[in-house]
Order: sequence, then structure tokens, then C-alpha cells
Amino acid sequence: MELPQYDVPHTARVYDYYLGGKSHYASDRAAGDAVLRVWPGARAAARVNRQFMHRAVRYLGERGIRQFLDIGTGIPTEPNLHQVAQSVAPDSRVVYVDKDRLVLTYSDALIRSAPEGRTRYVEADVARDHERIIREAFEVLDPAEPVALSLVALLHFVPDEQGAREVVRALLDALPAGSALVLSHGTHDFDAEVMLRVEAIYRQGGMAAQSRSRAEVLAFFDGLELAEPGVVPPHRWRPDADTTRGAADGDLAPLVSMWAAVGHKP
Repeated sequence: MELPQYDVPHTARVYDYYLGGKSHYASDRAAGDAVLRVWPGARAAARVNRQFMHRAVRYLGERGIRQFLDIGTGIPTEPNLHQVAQSVAPDSRVVYVDKDRLVLTYSDALIRSAPEGRTRYVEADVARDHERIIREAFEVLDPAEPVALSLVALLHFVPDEQGAREVVRALLDALPAGSALVLSHGTHDFDAEVMLRVEAIYRQGGMAAQSRSRAEVLAFFDGLELAEPGVVPPHRWRPDADTTRGAADGDLAPLVSMWAAVGHKP
């Protein structure tokens, strides 16, 4: 097995650093600190993004979706997606996908399913392996039943030259009617200068990065029916009692610099 490069920053470990986790190294902290110096909201963005995922999964589970395909899983942070889904419906099935060998080392935490449900981890790159992702996912998921496709904080690491829109369309086309897309994405709409500097820091560390406008994020939902309240900053998407304190008044929007939404496939 190829060993992780600890002297090179890694998006999953940098994200773990923002969340206050322990699965990161000096190179990741250095990259994260460089980002935080120009974008102090990075930690808040990671936190409210994670909370958005929890709420979106509960929302879909309460509406009868029992299958989830989570691409760009990252390092597990409890509660993981399957724990949220199976708290609503213990028979929920979840397939996790990530391209990085680093995440494989944590995969045991991703497959501790409730007895009634099932989970699986697939190592694959969404930009190159989406056909294999669908094929292997349907070894666990029922292709005749709705699937929630989770692309949370992923696509800003898939630039246009890697065919982000085409990949999302191919994934959605493979899913049956009644499926859903859960998506969050970094944006330059609130402060273009800061986001351009953040992108440059990631690219200098060997990590692809591309923020997108609200209109560009909305385009990922072409042909889908947006759930209320549409494309909004993640802390404004159906906030609940667990949403970060102070988020409801909107003060976090420029700090967080992200869009989030859920769409249903007719």
C-alpha cells in the first residue's frame, strides 16, 4: 500500500484541523494556519458545513430515503453520515467514497453499521472513476430505490478542467427517480479577494481548488427540485437547535463563504 505523505498537506487532514480533530500533521496545520490568516472563517465554515450535512441527512431520512452515497467522505468525525441516517432509520444503507489512501486507514469507523443496515467504503476518484463508483455502490444499494448523493464540501476541490458538472450529471443520471443531491460548496460571492488567496494557498500545497458563485452552484441542480429554502449559506439551511449559536441572524454568512442546498430528482 502507498504510504501517506505526511510532509505534504492533505485536504482531509486540513479539514480535520479546522474541526479541531487530531488526525493531522505539521504540514496540514501549516496550510490550515495560512488559510486562517487570510480567511478567519475557515473553522466556522467547517463546523456549520458539518452541521448542514447532519440536518440534510435527517431531513431526507424523515422523508423516506434509506440509501446514501457519500463521495468525498474525508476523515471520520462522529457522528458520521451513517450514524445520522441510521438514527432515523436503522435499516439505512450507506456507501462512502474517497480517493485518498489516508481515509482508508480510518475506514473501520465508516463501516460500523447498525445491525439492520449496511455500510461500505470504496476507494475511488470521483473525477475519474464515477462509473466504477456507481457500479460498486449498487453492490450495496438497491438501484430501484432512491439514493441521496452527498457531495458535501467536495466540488470546490474538483475544478472545471476535471469536468465537475459533467461528473455530477452522470452520477445523478444513474440514480432512480426520487433520489436527492446534498451539496455544499465554497464561494467567492462574499469576498472574492479572500477566496482567491485561499485557492492559491491550496494550489501551492498541491491541492486543487476552485470556488464557485451561487449561480454556478445552482447549475449543479439543473433538472432537480430544490428543497426550501433553496441555495443558502449552510447555517441558514433549515437551522435547528444544534445549529451554531449566532448563525440564525446571518452574521456568519460572509465569514463562512459557502453555499448549500438539497435537491430532489423528479
